[in-house]
Amino acid sequence: ETEEADYWRKLEPRYSVKIFMTVLYSLMLVTGIVGNSVTIRVSQVLKRNGYLQKNVTDHMVSLASSDLLVLLIGMPVELYSAIWHPFGSASGNVSCKIYNFLFEACSYATILNVATLSFERYVAICHPFRYKALGGKRTSALITFAWVLSMLIALPLLIATGTQGHIPIRDNMPVQNLSFCTNLREHWVMFRASIFGAFVLYMIVLISVAFMCRAMIAVLKKPLRSMEKSISGIQKPAKHESEAVKAARKQTILFLGLIVGSLMLCWLPNQIRRLMMAAIPKSDWTLSFFSSYVTLHLVADTFFYLSSVLNPFLYNLSSRQFREVFLQVLQCHLTIEHVNRRNVAQSQASSSRSLGPLLMKSLRGPAGPQGFLLGEDILMNKVEKAEAETQTTNQPSL
Repeated sequence: ETEEADYWRKLEPRYSVKIFMTVLYSLMLVTGIVGNSVTIRVSQVLKRNGYLQKNVTDHMVSLASSDLLVLLIGMPVELYSAIWHPFGSASGNVSCKIYNFLFEACSYATILNVATLSFERYVAICHPFRYKALGGKRTSALITFAWVLSMLIALPLLIATGTQGHIPIRDNMPVQNLSFCTNLREHWVMFRASIFGAFVLYMIVLISVAFMCRAMIAVLKKPLRSMEKSISGIQKPAKHESEAVKAARKQTILFLGLIVGSLMLCWLPNQIRRLMMAAIPKSDWTLSFFSSYVTLHLVADTFFYLSSVLNPFLYNLSSRQFREVFLQVLQCHLTIEHVNRRNVAQSQASSSRSLGPLLMKSLRGPAGPQGFLLGEDILMNKVEKAEAETQTTNQPSL
């Protein structure tokens, strides 16, 4: 009995590891909650001030919400059940099923939100006419599709998981009563199919987003003149406007690339752990296999939660405007101006800078003050001419 109890205790993390993981999880949880909550607020502020389109804002809010739910649902339960009491009695059977369902649904909502955002940006950049023809409801439909599909992926876990006990026997006497929130032996095939199907979807999303980013980069590398071709009768966009749109799209592709990279690196250990659990029934696990699984569990879950914490930092890394507003929200002091007001101020500043050489040239003229008056007269003539042109343009045509 003593040897059997010692064996299970050896599989538990050491006390120093438990303390370290508690501190690490607490820091990650606080950072993730603050980062994703501020991300939602920053997205709304940028949309209200004209810096973000509504569809991009909706995708960012949905992605941040799924990350928040992953952290809030998973980390406290993980800290208690996997770190401090890995072989203790679990809570009820119903709560075990609900936890597995919600955690799986929110986890795959994250990666599906990345897929839908990538798809919408891909259509907007590579097929702009088709993008406009889709209408304004496409974003809501894509986000709804991501959440519904993630729930369908998690649905089998309501049946295939639950609380199941393990009682080691020695000399026909029970040694230690262990109960786990795990996959049920009687629904092993369903659990296995669910895990492998989720892994296939994970790989499909990563490969698809990588190909979409590659196609978007290829479009942006084309010469600017080839992108400005338009049907006769439709005015071409100005070159500086095309450059601004191009820069904004490059930021979007950079962000998508960073997100996919973090998902690939941070989710991979957790996917390996899940495949280990689904590859062999627990009744066939050897001692070395079980020990490796317990060790990998801590590392894999840490990297998995790290992906939800990193996303707000990737937003800040890929966009200077987002970084500035993010700091303003943290300081509870918003100083951002609407994009139209800022553009008017910049145009006025550029106009005053362009008039500077003209006024200086007049001041350097031989007439002294008369030269200044000449320059002022020229300036007034320009203003009056511009006002006259504006009035003529604003008159209704007959």
